Amino acid sequence: MEALLSKYFPFYNLSEGSISATESLAVIASILILLCFCFRSSSIYLLDYVCYMPPDNLRLPYSHIVEHFELCNFDPELIGFELKVLERSGIGVEACVPESVHELPPDDSMKRAQAEVESVLFRIVKDLLSKHKVHPKSIDILVSNCSLFCPTPSITSMIINKFGFRSNVKSVNLSGMGCSAGLLSINLAKDLLRVHKNSLALVLSMEAVAPNGYRGNTKSKLIANVLFRMGGAAILLSNKKQHKPVAKYKLEHLVRTHMGSNDKAYQSVYQEPDEDEIVGVSLSRSLLSVAASALRTNITDLGPLVLPYSEQLRYGWSVISRKMWARGNKEMYVPNFRKAFEHFCIHAGGKSVVDAIEESLKLHKKDGEASRMALYRFGNTSSSSVWYELCYLEAKGRVKKGDRVWQIAFGSGFKCNSAVWKCLSDIDPNVRNAWSDRIHLYPVEIPVFDC
Repeated sequence: MEALLSKYFPFYNLSEGSISATESLAVIASILILLCFCFRSSSIYLLDYVCYMPPDNLRLPYSHIVEHFELCNFDPELIGFELKVLERSGIGVEACVPESVHELPPDDSMKRAQAEVESVLFRIVKDLLSKHKVHPKSIDILVSNCSLFCPTPSITSMIINKFGFRSNVKSVNLSGMGCSAGLLSINLAKDLLRVHKNSLALVLSMEAVAPNGYRGNTKSKLIANVLFRMGGAAILLSNKKQHKPVAKYKLEHLVRTHMGSNDKAYQSVYQEPDEDEIVGVSLSRSLLSVAASALRTNITDLGPLVLPYSEQLRYGWSVISRKMWARGNKEMYVPNFRKAFEHFCIHAGGKSVVDAIEESLKLHKKDGEASRMALYRFGNTSSSSVWYELCYLEAKGRVKKGDRVWQIAFGSGFKCNSAVWKCLSDIDPNVRNAWSDRIHLYPVEIPVFDC
């Protein structure tokens, strides 16, 4: 005992006399408490998630889009531009928009926007909680994100009121964070779970389509009219040890990159009024190059956490060689991320986005299949898109125990966020999800249009 105390508590002078049994027990108890605190589990588990499945009557075929533009008195040249963007977007005819957007003219009132949020979030929260028999009062942390619709009371307050959450639930509502806000919300929930032990966290990700249509004539703002569709996801996280055997995934890493200090990146996705004071979201021509730069910065931080040493050494040697023999213009080595991950969920922002990321990371076409199919069927559902992609992989029966999944999200600001999940059990493809009704029809061949 004296030797132990001398090692860990050198300030205690044993030579002045022996310590009592009570003091000895107190010291031992302090050491045990300290050890428990240091080695207690801080793992974050994903118990399950649910993606919103819109009814078929909300589908938006190309012909309906053209008809709407014509009846809203859009210039024929602008209609042709919108149709070109739509044809090259990779979005199919099954993607849906809220009921208010089907009206002529579309109703972009706050009332209809709130109705859209309620129809999406109320449905998926109910489905997720009832599926696992989780009482609303068991939820300790609630985080929601919706970039362009920020009502008062907040969206989290809407959920708390509807389902009767506890008065001391820790709720946070995020807005203006763009398409990458889904993983940002996971990061916030993770941080809260690290502080509040034995807790359940509910994360809600969506974007409101109803109030954000643009009716002006600026082409950079018209692009968003045809890209975004109705969708949302509810994710249930836990830090409880007893949930590990029943959890689907464990969160291994989450890396966030913010390029907002660069003006070009900051203005690449920008909401502002046009010359006629009509508000819309501009997508700049530099968006793809900005996204590529943000991804490079992000994987610089992520790579050492996930890549095998062989790939890290090859990349390091490539950097050294390029600096030493700059005249050769030797291409920088791109690490093989397929050695670190079995599955990839790239934000379905558009076909060009998926193609660019695939090329940058030297991935195979199969690696981008989930992203392309989610984009084709559901469209760009903003912050929830990476969950529709994971849902696709599960429905296909491809996710097995031990597999690692890389979710990559991009958003205004400009941001690139990565989440790495490890599968804890074989995923049963027969469990019903948003793809179950027609997963047998996918993958499909997406039409390619001439530039």
